[in-house]
Amino acid sequence: MTEFLSAATTFPAVVLGAALVVVVCFWLLVLAGAAGADSFDTDLDTEAVGFGGVPVSVSVSLVVVLSWFTCLTGSVLVLRSGATGTARALLHLAVLAGALLIAWGVVRMLVHRFRRFFPAEPPPSLRDFVGQVCTVRTGSVSADFGQAEVAAADGSTAIVQVRQPPRPSSPGEVLTSGSTGLLYAYDAEGEFFWVSPYDAALAPRPLPRKAV
Repeated sequence: MTEFLSAATTFPAVVLGAALVVVVCFWLLVLAGAAGADSFDTDLDTEAVGFGGVPVSVSVSLVVVLSWFTCLTGSVLVLRSGATGTARALLHLAVLAGALLIAWGVVRMLVHRFRRFFPAEPPPSLRDFVGQVCTVRTGSVSADFGQAEVAAADGSTAIVQVRQPPRPSSPGEVLTSGSTGLLYAYDAEGEFFWVSPYDAALAPRPLPRKAV
């Protein structure tokens, strides 16, 4: 027990131990609902190292856990070997590198075996913009021409083709540059959206919550 405690609190296991603490804290936040298991999927791409197909947090957590356990075991063996000085330092470096390499290989094998349990999200579709508010970016919108800017769910913006039915019932319904419109339908054949004037004052508001 003393050997394992000594190995866990010295280099190199202590380095991976700090990473392990971060991983444990992250999953506690996930359990508490303060973070999502896919929080880092848009920031990191693990496809290059063979971990694609599963959430980044899952693959990184497995690498940290496996490398820490392997490094701890290797550090105990180094202590038992009786090596000292430069020899011990070199052995510790070798243990750290070997632990990371072993963890990478094991996790890569597990990812390839179990990635089918993490179905990929469907690719974004233009139909996702239906029901969104847009801003007209051309001089006017007609039945044959028009463009508008709309915000996607991830915060980015896109310029889409829009059309307005001919003969509006009133001049106020003519959409011009800077007007706010509502994308209410998508024409797949023409690859454009049908748009109508949008008045935020007329948008439905949530009902007030009743006091308990």
